[in-house]
Formats: sequence, C-alpha cells, structure tokens
Amino acid sequence: MHAFRDDALGEHDAVGLAEAIRRGEVGAAEAARDAAERVRAVEERLHAVQVHADAPVPGTGGVFAGVLTFVKDNTDHQGLPTGHGSAAFTPRLARRHAPFARQFLSSGVTVLGKTRLPEFGFSPTTEYETAEPVRNPWHTGHSAGGSSGGSAALVAAGAVPIAHANDGGGSIRIPAACCGLVGLKPTRGRVVPNAQSRQLPLDLVVDGVVTRSVRDTAAFLAAAETHWRNPKLPPVGLVEGPSGRPLRIGFLLDSPNGVASDPATREAVTETAARLERLGHTVEPVEIAVDPRFTEDFLTYWGMLSFLLGATGRTLGADFDRHRMDGLSRGLRATYLENWRRTPGVLRRLKRTKEAYAAAFRGLDLLLTPVLAHPAPPIGRLAPTVPYPELIERILAYVAFTPVDNVVGTPSISLPSTRATDDGLPLGVMFSARPGAERTLLDVAFTLEADRPFRRIQDV
Repeated sequence: MHAFRDDALGEHDAVGLAEAIRRGEVGAAEAARDAAERVRAVEERLHAVQVHADAPVPGTGGVFAGVLTFVKDNTDHQGLPTGHGSAAFTPRLARRHAPFARQFLSSGVTVLGKTRLPEFGFSPTTEYETAEPVRNPWHTGHSAGGSSGGSAALVAAGAVPIAHANDGGGSIRIPAACCGLVGLKPTRGRVVPNAQSRQLPLDLVVDGVVTRSVRDTAAFLAAAETHWRNPKLPPVGLVEGPSGRPLRIGFLLDSPNGVASDPATREAVTETAARLERLGHTVEPVEIAVDPRFTEDFLTYWGMLSFLLGATGRTLGADFDRHRMDGLSRGLRATYLENWRRTPGVLRRLKRTKEAYAAAFRGLDLLLTPVLAHPAPPIGRLAPTVPYPELIERILAYVAFTPVDNVVGTPSISLPSTRATDDGLPLGVMFSARPGAERTLLDVAFTLEADRPFRRIQDV
C-alpha cells in the first residue's frame, strides 16, 4: 500500500519538493497538510508512527526547507517524548534536541513526529511482544526491517520523502533493503557523534537518513557538513551524479562468517555485478578473512549493551523495570551474563577486524555484497515472542553482512536491486568502502540509478 496521489507532494523526492517550494509552485503549509493526510492514510495499516508533533517544527532554512520528515524515537527532539521502542519505562518529554537532531533540522526539514523502532534498536525487525508491528508497505504481511523500520515504511509508502534513521548493526541498511530504499550508513564520525554510544568501548552507532533517491541522500550529507564537519575525514561535498570513473569492485555472495545467501539474494548481487561490468567497471570475487569468532563476539557485545541498559535504565525513566524489557533484550542480557568474562578478548578481536577488512580492500575501491542473507521475513518470524534460542539463531542467519561495517566504522550503502521476490518484495544490494569514501559510494549509487531507475511502489 502507498500514499502517492495528486497533491502538493506528488511524486517528488526531498530535493524536488524543496525546489518546488522555493519556486513558489507548492506552499510549505500546503505540503505539510498533505503530508499529514498521507501519513493518516497509511498509518492504520503500517503502524509506523510513535508520536505526532502537535505543532510541526520547521527547520531553519537550508536545502530541505519545507520538506516533511520524522525523527526516529531513540533520538531526543525537544517537546516530544523519547521511548526507545520499550515498554520498560514511561517516556518523558525531551527538554532539548539531541546534537544530531539539531544537525538534521539545520537542513531545513519540518518534523511531523517520531517513528517506531524495536526495543532499543536491538532487532532487525520492528516488532513487539504486545503492540502492533510496523508493516512493509510493499507487502503488509512482511517486516519493514529494523531498527529504523518506522522511518523506512513511511518513506517507502510515500508519506514523506526522507526520514531519520541510525545504524548500530545494520539499522539503516536493513530497512532500506526491506523497503526498496537508499540507506547510507556514514563513516564513524561523519555526522555529529551520538552522545550515548561515544561512552562505550566500541562505538557502533552512526546517524543518517533513508530516502527514495540517491540525490536526496547526497544532499543530506552535503547539508550535514554545512552544520558540522569532522576535520579528521575528507569532505564529501555535494555529489550530483556519476563521475564516469571506472571502479575496481570486489564482490562476495555468502557472508564471511559462513552464512549462505538464498537464491534470490545471490541473483540480485550477481545481476548487479554484471551491470557494473557492462558499465565499464572491473568486478572480481574476493574473500574477507574475519576472525571466525566474529559473530559470537558481536553477539556478546550486543548482549553487553542490553545488560548496560538494564543496569542504567532509571536514567531514562524513574519507573524503569528491566523485567519489562522484551524477550530479545532479556535473552541478550542473559547471553552476556554467561560470557562476561570474555569481554576483554571480545573487544580486542572486534577492534582487530579493521585489519582484515583493510586487507580485503587492497587494490579495490568498493566491496559489493548482499545486505541480508534473505528477503524481508513474514511478520512474526523474528518477533520478540519467539523463544530466544530460536530467535537469535534466525536473526544471525538473516543479519549476516551488515555488522562488520559498524565494528570497523566504514561507510556502507544499501541500494534497491532491479530484482524482486516472486511476491514483489524488494531485494537490496550493499556497497562498502574505505573510511571517509562516501563520495565513491554515492558515485556507484548514481551510476546504477541512472542505468536503471529504482522500482517504484506506485507502479506496482
């Protein structure tokens, strides 16, 4: 289901809508009214919105002036509650914007509210023990992905053209792949750092957006740099199209930890590799020699995050009760308590992953892989009501590619494939690059989009 119609938003992406508003072809108030109507039209089925803003907050000018959006509900937005997708506490109103919220608002966006996420962003699907799940607009019986599932569902359905997302293990790229969107996880430190994750021994989380066009993602990165730029990274600037520069691209079909991709996913990656070769790029198979304990180590670190949240939850709300955390969070916490003595070795090995990853990039500009080992699963398959041993086995067989970039801090982008499943679900492909090489990711993204425009839900 989708919300595209003949109104002020039309079929504009964020850049197109902002240009129409600047030219006076569309009024900002009219666009806000029509976006609110679109959200209402899809929300009854998608369940993507956590809270609506009583008075939508416009940004302060910028490239996206007048463009409507949502902020994910794990990021403070002044005057709105921050619930982190959890039933373990009562959310309270944020007194001020989080640093990234300020950076996002500086692009000119108007915030209509906050989007839903699974508890503390731990799950690759936006589902709950008792509440309605966020549903995929391409097929409402399937997951919209996670943890930025609410944002992805609204953008894919055409309710808004761009929305905030963040990524600590794939949470931008997973829902982008599930919903047929562009989802770029920037280099660690590219945007304003997340205050909470900076205090951890390994900072996994970086903020960004999900969009329907490459130019929207490129415009967001350029706008973010005008607010704040990390002097330790090369500037991205505004990338406006493919450079035509031939790239050397490595690809692999199965994950470094041995998880095999399903046939439809393999076909999507293989077809993308063939297109790139036809377009003048060099594509060759590669291997990544990550430590065989990587998956177990990442799971232990993941469990440590759940343990720490359970121990410090009263900073979120005075009534926080870790026993009300969902089945996935409780299972992760229990996993960590069984393995906490391994923490020093886990951290050492995870930090060394960058050496193996750097070796894989020798002589290459990019790495092409699946985003996920199989398409978006049916609602319920990864729900936190599934017994934890079975649930975590299913998650690890699904999220087999994205976490490496979070551990290493490298940029990575999910792009819609030209292929779809038999029942119409999108399939994503992923490109990863060296730290600071977002321009190269946008280059290949523009190249593929120009060669064959992405599938549109309104055409199905």
